[in-house]
Amino acid sequence: MKEQATMKHPESNALARRQQAARRIGGRLEVQGLGIGYRRADGEIVGAVRGVEFTVEAGSSLGIVGESGSGKSTVARALLGHCRPGGVITAGAVRIAGEDILRLDEPARRRLRGRHIAFVPQNPLSSLTPHMRIGDQVDEAVRHLRGCGAAEARARTLELFEATNLPDPKGICARFPHELSGGQRQRVVIAAALAGDPGVLVLDEPTTALDKTTEVQVLELVRTLRERFGTSLIYVSHDLGVISRMCDQVIVMHQGRIVEQGPAARIFGAPAHVYTRQLIAAIPRIDAEPPEREPQQAQGALLVAKDLAFSYPARRRAWFQPPPATARPALAGLSFAIGRGETLGLVGESGSGKSTAASLVAGLMAPSGGSLHFDGQPLAAKATDRSPTLRRRVQIVFQDPLSSLNPRQRIAAILERPLTLFTGLRGPALRERAQALMRAMHLDPALLECYPRQLSGGQQQRVAIARAFAAEPDLIVCDEITSALDVSVQAQVLELLLELQRKTGTAYLFISHDLGVVRRMADRVVVLRHGEVREAGATRQVFDAPADDYTRLLLQATALHSVTASPETLAA
Repeated sequence: MKEQATMKHPESNALARRQQAARRIGGRLEVQGLGIGYRRADGEIVGAVRGVEFTVEAGSSLGIVGESGSGKSTVARALLGHCRPGGVITAGAVRIAGEDILRLDEPARRRLRGRHIAFVPQNPLSSLTPHMRIGDQVDEAVRHLRGCGAAEARARTLELFEATNLPDPKGICARFPHELSGGQRQRVVIAAALAGDPGVLVLDEPTTALDKTTEVQVLELVRTLRERFGTSLIYVSHDLGVISRMCDQVIVMHQGRIVEQGPAARIFGAPAHVYTRQLIAAIPRIDAEPPEREPQQAQGALLVAKDLAFSYPARRRAWFQPPPATARPALAGLSFAIGRGETLGLVGESGSGKSTAASLVAGLMAPSGGSLHFDGQPLAAKATDRSPTLRRRVQIVFQDPLSSLNPRQRIAAILERPLTLFTGLRGPALRERAQALMRAMHLDPALLECYPRQLSGGQQQRVAIARAFAAEPDLIVCDEITSALDVSVQAQVLELLLELQRKTGTAYLFISHDLGVVRRMADRVVVLRHGEVREAGATRQVFDAPADDYTRLLLQATALHSVTASPETLAA
């Protein structure tokens, strides 16, 4: 993005003065001996973060990496004086703009937040008010932080939208959050965080749910804004490729402690700690050789999709306007086949139609055109119209396990219901089968008595996979099932899926925007863009010699944020 030589909105204050103030006042952050714990029901505080220390100089960037539960997001929130429910900051100091934010009362902390340090959360949709227009929400932040009137606030909002490279800033102001793409929502949240010209910007997994091309755009935006506004960055992520490209310094956290820290080039090029080496080795690479697979016997296709099409109804702009005559197509002419025991990958950026295809195969939505055949027989469009046998044979695992698992049921009930429904098991045999499923997922059967929220993200996803395998299916639709997992847990889940496929012969329709994951999992791949097939073929052929420009763009975007470390270093 090219820097604006002159601003289009003279009503706002001089940008140069704000940039200089941000650099001068709040650019340095120092953390000393930070300790954080969580209070149990009996009142005892269990330590989650211990002895964390680091310094971020003005205008520099720091990456915090580690697997789920390492304490990285807990540390990020504590930098603003926040804790999750039940959390307690037990020790340490966080100094910014010359003050220890942990020693201030809440009104004083609020005066620092937004003006000297700001936070960009992982999920922008949950941090935006759904019933307020985008412009009004950012205007509100500007007025609160700058104490200005409505006209100046709107001018500043438009200025921020231009700086964050949002198309048609005035049009964006009039929209609601659900009318924006994921990348646009993330840019809006970044713009709101910059409303008070903070010296330090804390970003907590800001690109986790974005496809690689959108991720590259958002990261380039963050890099440009850092240079333009002189803001210090603290970037929390489990994506080591992003951290290696975005940050000057890196700290690696494990079980609430820092196990390694230093310049990014050294950490990723020659990691010293065994845990850091394990994290880097677990990253799926687009240039890695896929695991050896046993050749499948030619028994005909298990699932055949022919000319699948789907359109979402066009939405009217106002209640008094007639609905538009044309619908918005999400899929057009999608055809593919999946053999028994085979994995077909569907890749593409957000809005390409991947998840729509998953819903059509699973019977959650009916296609507007085309046909599905399963094991040589026509497959009913809706799952409710399919026979119990067909519903058993086609299962789906969703992207977010926590939202797909009943929060009021224990894990035992979640697994035993499909077992009862599809296998007829009762009594002790039912519980024994549930325990066997847990062991097959490398989970302790004692977790059957837990609720979903008491499990980690990786454990939740394994339970969701176990629920799908409880039906003994022939085909499982995997819809972005590893996108929210850190690299080490992701590697465990992928290896588990391959192991189960070898044992059961189950076929997968594997949907992902992570090409490294698809390279590891898929025998063949279909590349989608705007609902249309751009390229299809054997995974090795498509990745090594892509024929379509769009496929090459996806591969380049993935390679741009890959971590490079020598195999000898990782094996040391």
